Amino acid sequence: MTSKSIDGLAVKKLVEAGLAWLRTNQQTVNALNVFPVPDGDTGTNMLLTMTSAYNEVSNLGHHSAGQMIAAVAQGALMGARGNSGVILSQLWRGFSRALHGQDVIDAPALAAAFAEARDTAYKGVVRPVEGTILTVSKDIAIAANLAIQDTDDPVEVLRRCVKAADESVQRTPEFLPILKQAGVVDSGGKGLFFILEGMLRFIDGESLEAPLISVQPLSAMNLENAMDDVEEGQDWEVVVDFRPQSGFELQAFYNRLEEMGTSIQVGEGEGMYRMHIHTPLEKRYEPIDYIMSLGTITKVAMENLLAQMEEIGNQAGTTLELTNIEPGQIAVVTVSPGNGISRIFASLGVAAIVSGGQTMNPSTKDILEAFENLPTDKVIILPNNKNIVLAANQAKEVTVKQVRVIPSRNIPQGLASMLHLNPDGDLDKIAEKMIKALESVVTGEITVATRSVEIDGVTVKEGQVIALLNGTLAVASDSLEHACMEFLEKAHASEYELITLFYGEDLKHSEANHIADLIREKYSGQEVEVQEGGQPHYQFIISIE
Repeated sequence: MTSKSIDGLAVKKLVEAGLAWLRTNQQTVNALNVFPVPDGDTGTNMLLTMTSAYNEVSNLGHHSAGQMIAAVAQGALMGARGNSGVILSQLWRGFSRALHGQDVIDAPALAAAFAEARDTAYKGVVRPVEGTILTVSKDIAIAANLAIQDTDDPVEVLRRCVKAADESVQRTPEFLPILKQAGVVDSGGKGLFFILEGMLRFIDGESLEAPLISVQPLSAMNLENAMDDVEEGQDWEVVVDFRPQSGFELQAFYNRLEEMGTSIQVGEGEGMYRMHIHTPLEKRYEPIDYIMSLGTITKVAMENLLAQMEEIGNQAGTTLELTNIEPGQIAVVTVSPGNGISRIFASLGVAAIVSGGQTMNPSTKDILEAFENLPTDKVIILPNNKNIVLAANQAKEVTVKQVRVIPSRNIPQGLASMLHLNPDGDLDKIAEKMIKALESVVTGEITVATRSVEIDGVTVKEGQVIALLNGTLAVASDSLEHACMEFLEKAHASEYELITLFYGEDLKHSEANHIADLIREKYSGQEVEVQEGGQPHYQFIISIE
């Protein structure tokens, strides 16, 4: 990399730097949820997308910038997760188009690439929304175009783009009032800023390891996903709840924990902290001893990770009886967040199930691989989550099979649409019926608030039970029972026939039945069913039909 041009090997270094800085600030991006729900995953989705992009080039030695960027774009395409990850992959796709055949990137080429990235991303979204990562990409392209009018240094162009990205992110609440209500900026735009800032920090010789630390709320800590990060030798999981003494310094706390292990998470709520770490056998007591010197420990939990992984592997070995598809028939691929819901989908005739949902959005590749080897060219995809629809559509674009994506935004919609499946029917007509069925069901999602906020007239305190009605915050209550009952009242459940409760992995069957009995008492004219859902974070997913 010179002051006038960037070659393929420099591109590789810059992509690696952007990935590293995004990883460092992943939780900062995850924390930028509009609703106070424990499924902030934008940072994770963008990180996994960038990881896939970098893995595609990690062993390449192309000196051609165009060839290196093309490989980055391909990796991002297949690894794209969530709406933010898909849009990020489209930005890389546009970047690659503009640089096709170019050995080096000079200032004009960089500006042209940012412009094509913007255009490709906007075209990839059916209804673009301003105040999102799209707006940030537009402001970056404008800044790049202005920069080349008085400089021929691509690094200076990048510097101005980073500044423009930062300012654009801060303006996102002006476009989206919901961001202003929630007191956050757009998470996808923030993630894009971190990627570009990481590249610039690398050029300037600044650290990519010191995070802008932000402690996540206790209820947002996703310790289940920490199992994905188990490293060799880190055989024990230690979780400590404690109340620190005055003078507690978070950065020093992180630095000391990094000497003991990996997969470090810290959550905070009402003056209490929770620390999670993976350690080697011989160091498993060190975090406990260290925290004892910082304050009062209220709870300690230790698990043997090797035993946990073996148990997970045994559970994964349990197979579902999925529908065998004959050539020419319609195969349905569905995304499911829990074992119980997966069993229900299997009973309704799906041919393939992709594990995923809130906090664990599957990639384009995951969805593609679920149906590529099925013995039919007619496929219907049920994303069952608004943040998976774009990845499903991207999988549709990279296959030669006839694929229809039903834009199901939640599990009840997906289940309702399955009732209209006829494997031997006409693909387009069946898809049309399934799309119409999406509006026949009212959906509720019950979880615990991760922060205090007021949105759309609903005042929420951190730790309260909240209910989303068709994706909109509707209820905040101090108890699970009251939240469910108030949700049903706001959903006008008495006007419907069937109420189905899918209880999550953190709720006992007896607790779910107790709440179902309360509902039956009030709604004696409706049928009330209880099903094991197995979904994380959400005590209930409720379907009203």
